[in-house]
Amino acid sequence: MSFSIQTNVTSLIAQNNLRINGNFQSQTIQRLTSGYRINSSADDAAGLSIANTFRSNIAELSQGVRNASDGVNQLQIVDGGLTQISQILDRLKTLATQSASQTFTGDRTTLNTEYSSLLSEIDRQANNVQLNSGGQFNSNLSVYIGGAVTAANSNSKVNVDLSGVQNAADSTSLGLNNTSVTGGGNQVVGGGVDLRTTPAVLGAGGSQAFTVNYTDSTGSAASTTVTVKSVTGGITVDNALGQINSQLNSLGINASVNQTTGYLQFSGSRAFSVNATGLAVADGLVSNAATITADNKSLYTVTGANPTGASSTESFSLVTSNNQTVQFTFAGETTAATKVADINKVSQALGITASVDSAGNVQLSSQSKFTAVQSVADGTGANNTFGAAVGNITVNNPTAGTSNVGNANSALVAIQSAVQQLGLIQGVVGAGENKLQYAINLAQSQISNFSAAQSTIRDADVASEAANLTKAQVLQQTSLAALAQANSAPQAILSLLKG
Repeated sequence: MSFSIQTNVTSLIAQNNLRINGNFQSQTIQRLTSGYRINSSADDAAGLSIANTFRSNIAELSQGVRNASDGVNQLQIVDGGLTQISQILDRLKTLATQSASQTFTGDRTTLNTEYSSLLSEIDRQANNVQLNSGGQFNSNLSVYIGGAVTAANSNSKVNVDLSGVQNAADSTSLGLNNTSVTGGGNQVVGGGVDLRTTPAVLGAGGSQAFTVNYTDSTGSAASTTVTVKSVTGGITVDNALGQINSQLNSLGINASVNQTTGYLQFSGSRAFSVNATGLAVADGLVSNAATITADNKSLYTVTGANPTGASSTESFSLVTSNNQTVQFTFAGETTAATKVADINKVSQALGITASVDSAGNVQLSSQSKFTAVQSVADGTGANNTFGAAVGNITVNNPTAGTSNVGNANSALVAIQSAVQQLGLIQGVVGAGENKLQYAINLAQSQISNFSAAQSTIRDADVASEAANLTKAQVLQQTSLAALAQANSAPQAILSLLKG
């Protein structure tokens, strides 16, 4: 070995090892303090890339678990709403069953009032949980969870299909909007169209109107015109009926489809008539027949005449089934409307209502059987309420097929169908809750496994690094000591220069 003053090779070697040992100690301290084996790309570029992929998957799945939990919560809210609607259906069935009994002696109008209000409540609750037709949740609900390994991420989502009318829970979608528990349906006479097989009506747009005659709360003859408006291409029968019923609900009159003939029919517990003349639309709810009528024949009725002028003295009496009697004497009344108003001032207290039918005749109606007797009439009877005959006036029984239980029976069928449909919707919602819960379980499992895989690659082995720290500290101390010795070695050359 040669000796040199200019270059201390041994010192340079000691310095280099001291730098290496210092870096080793610094890296070890960084790993111990950060907890990671890989703190920069330089530590392990390939390992960092894999660990970052795992970390990204964990972030995606963690949010996916929250998405799925939100989805479960929302479906539980919907499920609760459907349970309430199911209970309303129970009450509707109770009311329909009560009204369907021929021995029921109460007021079916009162039953129908509650029935109609419950249909409105179904709509309100369906809208509230947004499972009405066209509502936010009446769709194919997609919940993104993540964790898929395919390029298209086709397995990253869980779908709960609540789309379509069959999965909506409002009264229209459940087939209840045109039902009632009073009356039995009075078909239109003339221009009947089988609406059971008609996908759409009023295909060219336009409208179709019907005049409804009834007796108002004061006992006076009144009328209202209900109009069905269409668009190009037509509207469904249910939509058309919905338009009519929205205008007639306040009168307690309901439009529906007769399930035997398919014809348009009107029903209710009050006296009414419907007519329309000169309808020009051939593909409407009724055809373009010259005259279309429907009179309420679901009640006990007496049909009188259409006075043609001022009446001479006439007298008749009405007797109820519990022998309540009222006597009427007229002279000078000129129209059916004036006679209707005069009769109702007294007769409505007996539950008997006078009205003007579709032909303009005076008609008496009641839910209970009654007797009518004419005691005085002029010779011709042209201006009399019930013609010239003296004696008992024929009281017609409710027409077969239009009895007070007809609509109630139809409502029972519709409610049973609605119960089944609602059960299917509840099944979809329940299955969706379970699917999302299973998806949460899988995502949690994947989070655990991805976390373990990432830890294996990126996390520091604390025991190993603690040993390395001790090793680094010892090496650094020995390097410093050796450097001191190497730096003092050139001083030995001075002994060669001593004489």
